[in-house]
Amino acid sequence: MQSNSSSPSGSTDHSDNPKFGIGIDFGTSNSAAAVFDGEQVYLVQLSEQNPIMPSANYIDRDFTTTIGQKAIDEYIRGNQGRKVELSAELIGEARTSTGSTSGPASESETSKVFGQAFNDSSLPGRLFRGTKRLLGNASDGRTLIFDRAFRLVALVTPILVGIRTALKRNLDNTTHACIGHPVNFEGIEQGRNNIALERLSESYRHAGITEQSFCPEPTAAAISYLHNHPGTSDELVLTVDFGGGTLDFSILRRAGSSFKVEATHGIALGGDRIDQTIFRELIFPLLGKGERWSRVLDGSEVDTLFPFGDFEDLLINWPVSYMLNQNKYTASVMQRMVEDDEGAIKFKRLYDLIKQNYSYQVFEAIKTFKAELSVNDSAVLDIPEIDIEVTLERWEFELMISDLLFELEQAITLILSKVNIQAADIDLVLRTGGSSLIPAVKDILDNQFAGKVVEHDPFTSVAAGLAIADYYGYGDQPSL
Repeated sequence: MQSNSSSPSGSTDHSDNPKFGIGIDFGTSNSAAAVFDGEQVYLVQLSEQNPIMPSANYIDRDFTTTIGQKAIDEYIRGNQGRKVELSAELIGEARTSTGSTSGPASESETSKVFGQAFNDSSLPGRLFRGTKRLLGNASDGRTLIFDRAFRLVALVTPILVGIRTALKRNLDNTTHACIGHPVNFEGIEQGRNNIALERLSESYRHAGITEQSFCPEPTAAAISYLHNHPGTSDELVLTVDFGGGTLDFSILRRAGSSFKVEATHGIALGGDRIDQTIFRELIFPLLGKGERWSRVLDGSEVDTLFPFGDFEDLLINWPVSYMLNQNKYTASVMQRMVEDDEGAIKFKRLYDLIKQNYSYQVFEAIKTFKAELSVNDSAVLDIPEIDIEVTLERWEFELMISDLLFELEQAITLILSKVNIQAADIDLVLRTGGSSLIPAVKDILDNQFAGKVVEHDPFTSVAAGLAIADYYGYGDQPSL
């Protein structure tokens, strides 16, 4: 991507451009949208006077779709205290013999064929969060929702329809937009970026946004900064966009009133992984991980570690954690929580978490806890629903996520090597994205780029830059 026309902070005399530029940042965790009128950027209120909306979609049994925070609220209401009873799904019958000379096979000679036991007859609805993560996976075809097959595109489109509806409250023409995307979509398949962009483009078209251009998210963040801080000097700008799902980089060279993107890079590291690490390291031991379990089997007493590993994946993925409320999970927890020892308290917490489906509340508490550690040397993780209150020092938190911080350092090295430069060659570093507020992340950047790091609108810089890119035509046209 290259711009050699006017500065991002230029005048409003652009007769060939639309009257307003529109930028849409559909994120893994949250989404935002902005409008640029040639002078100022305006954030769009996506829901209840809030410019930030969770990227969530809830589909109930009537196939009514709810998006954003309302979708999450519907999911929580529908699953708190609900007992999950899975049944085998009948998919047909198979004849086990060819019959006899006296006639066809009898009923006893015909066997029923069952699918995987996943039919949850009391499930009120399905919540989809983080669908963006799946867009580059070629093997993700259709998802069965209450006997109806949905493509990934159909799960993303309602969120984009909601964003466009919000735009239409103030704009007449909402058929165009510059669309943000990570440098690399999540996954390991070759060609995943093209697959994801094709699906994303189709979703936007179904939402009514047919005039599309695309811009990598870290580049968009840089564009919004250049608009806010016009200059005439030549400089090399590194943008570090550390969001909820991905960590993205862009190196942009500003030369007077023009700019050119020199390199981009991105990895699947975001705030969600940090939140899951806190859950695993800090909360799992308070729910029974590592505790032993004694019971009588076939007349003999057996003592083993409690099989906590069976619970872990469902616990840290809150949209599906309601699946733990099945007898095959709760029976062992109930047996263990009645033992007369201190560990029983932990399993009572686990039982309450499962029965009331408190995983979402746990993650919300973790996000608050993480934010407090960004401004204080210690913080209290307070989860009253399951009687957890634990204090952690910031240095303990940084040790907990040290492997993830090392991934950040490696990624910085790689983006610099792409253009064969050293840290000293960078003139300005823009730090954006919610996870960029973590002090350890700040320290890594400050140590490598001393005196050059600037915080830039962590939650809205990308949407703003996309709107500016749409106005000036900086985005790339899709070649799909």
